[in-house]
Amino acid sequence: MIEHISFSPSLQFSDDIELLRETVGRFQRIFNGSGYGFWEWNLHTQHIEWSGGFWERLGYGPEDAESISDAGKVLMYMHPDDREYAVEAARQHLRSGKPLDVSYRIRTKSGDYIWTQVRADSLRDESGQATVMSGVNFDITEIKKVEAALRESEARQVRIIQASSDGIWEWYADRGGFHFSHRCWELLGYDDLDDVLTEGEDRLKIWRKHIYPQDLPIFDNALIEHMAGRAPFDVEYRLVSQQGDIRWIRGRGRAVFNDQGQPIMMSGSNMDITEIKRAEERVIQAKEQAEQANRAKSEFLSSMSHELRTPLNAILGYTQLFEYDGNLKPQQIENVREIRKAGEHLLQLINDVLDLAKIESGNMTVSLEPVLVSRLINECFTLVQPLADAKGIRLSASLGQLNNTYAVADNVRVKQVLLNLLSNAVKYNRVGGEVEVHLAVVDGAQLRISVRDTGRGIPLQRQNEVFQPFNRLSAENSNIEGSGVGLVITKQLVEMMRGKLDFVSEEGVGTTFWIDFPIATEWNDEPIQKPSGTKNYAPASLNVTRSCKVLYVEDNPTNVRLLRQIFDRYPQLELEVAEEAFLGIYKARSLNPDLVILDINLPGMDGYEVLSVLKSDPSTSAVPVIGLSANAMPYDIERGRSAGFFDYLTKPVDIHRLIDVFNQLLHDH
Repeated sequence: MIEHISFSPSLQFSDDIELLRETVGRFQRIFNGSGYGFWEWNLHTQHIEWSGGFWERLGYGPEDAESISDAGKVLMYMHPDDREYAVEAARQHLRSGKPLDVSYRIRTKSGDYIWTQVRADSLRDESGQATVMSGVNFDITEIKKVEAALRESEARQVRIIQASSDGIWEWYADRGGFHFSHRCWELLGYDDLDDVLTEGEDRLKIWRKHIYPQDLPIFDNALIEHMAGRAPFDVEYRLVSQQGDIRWIRGRGRAVFNDQGQPIMMSGSNMDITEIKRAEERVIQAKEQAEQANRAKSEFLSSMSHELRTPLNAILGYTQLFEYDGNLKPQQIENVREIRKAGEHLLQLINDVLDLAKIESGNMTVSLEPVLVSRLINECFTLVQPLADAKGIRLSASLGQLNNTYAVADNVRVKQVLLNLLSNAVKYNRVGGEVEVHLAVVDGAQLRISVRDTGRGIPLQRQNEVFQPFNRLSAENSNIEGSGVGLVITKQLVEMMRGKLDFVSEEGVGTTFWIDFPIATEWNDEPIQKPSGTKNYAPASLNVTRSCKVLYVEDNPTNVRLLRQIFDRYPQLELEVAEEAFLGIYKARSLNPDLVILDINLPGMDGYEVLSVLKSDPSTSAVPVIGLSANAMPYDIERGRSAGFFDYLTKPVDIHRLIDVFNQLLHDH
């Protein structure tokens, strides 16, 4: 007997309903959590059913539900510029049946706009008419911002490239070769597009055909070195254009390498530097022309100086002879003196112009050494005194405690500078005036030499003209002689000696010019030796009887003549001379001298380098070497002794000390 099992349809239906609710609830949670807008548009009723959190994220609430659900009203939420485009996209979908995919801007509750992407499809009836359209909206604002930023970046790069007029090129390993921008081909004189020009031919080969033959190895080597990762690609080379013109290019680029170190792509630019190169050539040509002109000027001035000095020698010489002729009348003597004054003035003009030319051409040199300023002041006073006496001007010096202070300068040039300042102070002074020289220490390490006069002073509005060449501040209209270049030369000489020249002036009161020179600290630290009795002027005694050979390495003929005259007094000494360093080394090796006297300032190699060569050579290492130099600062002497000289003597040469050294080194064996 079969047992009947009863089944309740109502129970099964209840389970299905519950499952359906769970499924619907799950999808609602997914829709609401995603932020997407899921919708279904009934084309007959024009009602749109929305789900998901899309509108809530835009700030809309229940009060906006009616407008959002009405297909006729929802268009008002779109950006006005996008409505027509969005509606036309929907019409195309309905006509063609292809899925809808459109982007447009939609207004938020606060009035801003965001970008939304819409994707949808339709259900159609038996006649093919769409009845329901279903789809999804999602926010793509961030994507649009990135796209806009990318477009702006690309546009910026395009603007920069267009503004620079540089050609751009790229190479890709997986795309087979190079790509050159249109600007690159323009540099070669082409007008057509890249693809038209190449017609399938390798672009790099075409480019290399236009590279100047001598520059092709430079280009290839730079590219190879960079592709191997050994050097940056930055090379200058020449191109021959289609029309035969030569253009200079600066090519720069950078390659990208994979994990195996192989180049996979490279990008770069070609800059046209033709005008820069031409400008460089013009600068070089101008420099050469200026140097030629300067040499021509120097030669002309040298020649004119010789030609002018020859007749001046006769003029000034004979006028001086007339001073000794007692037969001349007073009027004739006065006339001769006027001729002599005019000749001396002309000679001073020549000297001033030559000095200015030497300074401008860089041919004038200075030798910095300790200079006892007080001694120079006394010497200059002696020379200027006659000029001062003629105008009744009193010369005075206020040296204070600085009477024995040394400054670092050139002895001859400082005297020239002081003479010019003192002679100006006298010439532009009033009759019966005063000129005072004052010494002071400024900034702790500078010796200031001031020259003050009681003349008419320099007007304030013309003080900026004082150091202009040939500008005499209207003195050319007076009977005061001068060339107008003395102060220019003075200032440049002071600056060549690393000093400073300036002035202060008050109209109607006078002018003070002052010079600052570094104090020779090391020299002044040494105690000043006062004469302690009568100096012994008797000839030095040489205690050497055997014949000795001495090698003197010196390029100054005057110094050589002096030493020859000293050696002439001692027949047992034979002097050999080498006028330059390399010859001195050769003679030291070949003559085997008993002693070498070595100057420090030699052309080509200095004395220290020569000493090093002699000491390192076995054939000369045992020969004693003494230094003889005008570099007389205490640290120069210490350096010389530390370098390996047996002794370091200074110029002017002290003959007694020199003979003492000979007695030590050349004594009889």
